Amino acid sequence: MAARTASAQQSANQAAWLEGVKREAASRGISQGTISAALSGWRPVDRILELDQRQAEFSQTFWTYIGRAVSDVRIERGKSLLRQHGKLLDRIRRQYGVQPRFLVALWGLESNFGDNSGGFRVVDSLATLAYDRRRADFFRKELFNALRILDEGHIPLSSMTGSWAGAMGQMQFMPSTFLGHAVDQNRDGRRDIWTSLPDIFGSAASYLRGIGWKGDEKWGREVRLPADFDWDLASLDTEKTVSEWAALGVRRADGGGLPQAATRGSIILPGDHRGPAFLVYRNFRTTMIWNRSINYALAVGHLSDRLIGQGPLLTPKPADDRPMRRTEIQEMQQILAGLGFDVGRPDGLAGARTRKALRAFQKAAGLPAGAVSILCGYGHEAGAALSSHPDVDQIVFTGSVETGTAIMTAAAKTVIPTVMELGGKSAAIAYP
Repeated sequence: MAARTASAQQSANQAAWLEGVKREAASRGISQGTISAALSGWRPVDRILELDQRQAEFSQTFWTYIGRAVSDVRIERGKSLLRQHGKLLDRIRRQYGVQPRFLVALWGLESNFGDNSGGFRVVDSLATLAYDRRRADFFRKELFNALRILDEGHIPLSSMTGSWAGAMGQMQFMPSTFLGHAVDQNRDGRRDIWTSLPDIFGSAASYLRGIGWKGDEKWGREVRLPADFDWDLASLDTEKTVSEWAALGVRRADGGGLPQAATRGSIILPGDHRGPAFLVYRNFRTTMIWNRSINYALAVGHLSDRLIGQGPLLTPKPADDRPMRRTEIQEMQQILAGLGFDVGRPDGLAGARTRKALRAFQKAAGLPAGAVSILCGYGHEAGAALSSHPDVDQIVFTGSVETGTAIMTAAAKTVIPTVMELGGKSAAIAYP
């Protein structure tokens, strides 16, 4: 009886919410025909909520991500498509100032060149996420944007498909991005980012131009850092001219000198202190407006280079590269928080606050940027057990050098005593 009552209440809540959405859509000028066709009979889609709440067990390392995003198969297919659509892409370049190789790289990353643009009904996805309270305001606005797109006749309801999060078409635009930047490149009266390549490429180029793309600049380059590099400088918060970086000893990845140039850029380390390192420019930052992931922006840039015949990264992949488990990241966050570093809520996700806290710890402990991959806070016994792991070359710990040496002798690991006071807690920080 209680279950039936709860189910009836839930249905009533959903119906009331849906009626409110319909009224607001009408107040925004959406036609009743569109509202009725798109929303009548709507129910939350459990699969969308499941995907939204899914928590990956492992994080992805830079090397894992770049290997999948810039695979040999994708490179070769991208080269072929760059040639096949060369005339169209060149017209787009002349109009919007975006180089063809970047458009093809984005196309490859977003939908594997149109093969996988998503099979979810966009209105159902957005309505489900708008009904869920966690990010309701954002998705409610996107839902009304999607209804407006339908009302303007750009795509039939049955064809308006996308990702579970509502990203649409072969370039995975959210509805707000569509309304702000999509173009009718082929002049057929519709902005079709699902099937029309002129509209797809033109819309992507329009968006890039609108957010600051520079058609006469590179995205960045792989570089080699000097042995005495100041790791505090490896941050998007620090910008210097290429000439200034060269004066600090930064060189091309092949060892050659950087050009003397006034272009401003930042050094970033997406993996750890062993590299690779990149000097990234304004177009890299523009790509991060498209997608806030550093790894994504690096993949777009690197794939665009490979499409025009440039070679693979010169920094070798570490033999011990592996992703961290979510539980390991959460443990690291808890230890950092206990040491007074602000990681936010320890949730096992290495977001911006966690990375900032980790950098602060590394700086205080005298470690190079990106050095730490695991924190263990269970005393010397745990440190000793951790030291025997084949992926661990060094241990940073609190306590006497004598104790640390005794712990590490059998495993033949390098002992690096931390310069931090860990509040009396014995903590081991292991890194490859």
